[in-house]
Amino acid sequence: MFSRELWLDNEKKCAVVRKSKPGRRRQELLAVALGVKVHTFRGPHWCEYCANFMWGLIAQGVQCSDCGLNVHKQCSKHVPNDCQPDLKRIKKVYFCDLTTLVKAHNTQRPMVVDICIREIEARGLKSEGLYRVSGFTEHIEDVKMAFDRDGEKADISANIYPDINIITGALKLYFRDLPIPVITYDTYSKFIEAAKILNADERLEAVHDVLMLLPPAHYETLRYLMIHLKKVTMNEKDNFMNAENLGIVFGPTLMRPPEDSTLTTLHDMRYQKLIVQILIENEDVLF
Repeated sequence: MFSRELWLDNEKKCAVVRKSKPGRRRQELLAVALGVKVHTFRGPHWCEYCANFMWGLIAQGVQCSDCGLNVHKQCSKHVPNDCQPDLKRIKKVYFCDLTTLVKAHNTQRPMVVDICIREIEARGLKSEGLYRVSGFTEHIEDVKMAFDRDGEKADISANIYPDINIITGALKLYFRDLPIPVITYDTYSKFIEAAKILNADERLEAVHDVLMLLPPAHYETLRYLMIHLKKVTMNEKDNFMNAENLGIVFGPTLMRPPEDSTLTTLHDMRYQKLIVQILIENEDVLF
């Protein structure tokens, strides 16, 4: 049985982590990625990871909001994010972990990405300022709610939303709302370091190496998006959007530093832009 002394020791360790802002930030990101939340269980409960008893009357452990797994708070750090989410538990599309959404729907990429890109390519590739021009915020929120409510049945056709900038805005919002960015926190610094390499060939090779570290769902989503953005640049004469312009738009959308620092974000902006620019211009080689 799980001793009370060991439980108290674990709680003390958690307290140390909570006192550290960077540590707390990482814990919060882990909890979001795993879809776990502190939970109060009714009656006796045992951890499904270590099989030991959960002590206490309230907040005895955490529960995965995706598959229902019940574990100790400490054990949650050791549980791999490989559960099979139950669609009944996925309450929304936006702000849902990318890998979780893909597993739940058994798709390669989030369906919101596929649906938005298909719509944009069908009627918007020649639209001036594509992705740079913003649509009305309230209409973008309507599209978000439609996906959260109706999923793949959401109607984003020209009959409902004639302004293509609403659809591009909804797609950008989806990427911004991801709890773990498409270019993950774990690979962020590696991409930034790759962007700083002066030799073009060495830089390209370094970017390729880091791409291989992305989780499958993140890699596939990024690949599909870059193929699409390359098509956007092929219509530059009409839409005035080249790879550099798109890099400015999508840099901070696709990658964010793990630490919530305005100074770091400002310092890294040019490298974020450069990474996306490189991915677009070399999508046929990198992917």
